[in-house]
Amino acid sequence: MRPLTEQETQTLFAKLANYTGSSLKQLIAAPASTPAGTTTTTPDDRYVFRLQESRVYYVRLSTANLATSIARDNLLSLGTCLGKFTKTGKFRLHITALDIIAPHARYKVWVKPNGEMPFLYGGNVVKAHVGRWSDDCPEHQGVLVLSMNDTPLGFGVTARSTAEARRMEPTAVAVFRQADCGEYLREEDTLFTT
Repeated sequence: MRPLTEQETQTLFAKLANYTGSSLKQLIAAPASTPAGTTTTTPDDRYVFRLQESRVYYVRLSTANLATSIARDNLLSLGTCLGKFTKTGKFRLHITALDIIAPHARYKVWVKPNGEMPFLYGGNVVKAHVGRWSDDCPEHQGVLVLSMNDTPLGFGVTARSTAEARRMEPTAVAVFRQADCGEYLREEDTLFTT
């Protein structure tokens, strides 16, 4: 497990910024304070990104430092897997990154109950299934897909801007699926393999 190179970091941050925007800084910043002010925070309380083979993990620095005593061949994973680098150097987010992206997402799309199952089975979100949108969402922007009761279902990329999507026909694709919670079942054999 090693830190990311400069090029890998830029690629990762570009992908994460597509979904989180300026709140990307909060992912790597040290916590501001501890509960009830009992102790002070240390630099080891911040989170870092580490690379194991081609997968990127989001892990607390103190835990990453402890993992250096484990041989690379014996270490399978550590922290939360955000995704992996492809052979061409591009970064692909996994569904396991949903818990990290969800609190920081800039743009969101809420899906009606009749559109949840088609999305969870791997389909794109059509306009008829959209309950509501974040305002002023541009075209080809990363969005968090939520159910109407604010449960994160996955994430995707908008097909049209919010203004253009209002004029689309009901069967037109509004959001291209990137990852959804159904992947835990559909890809359970290959999701965590190396």
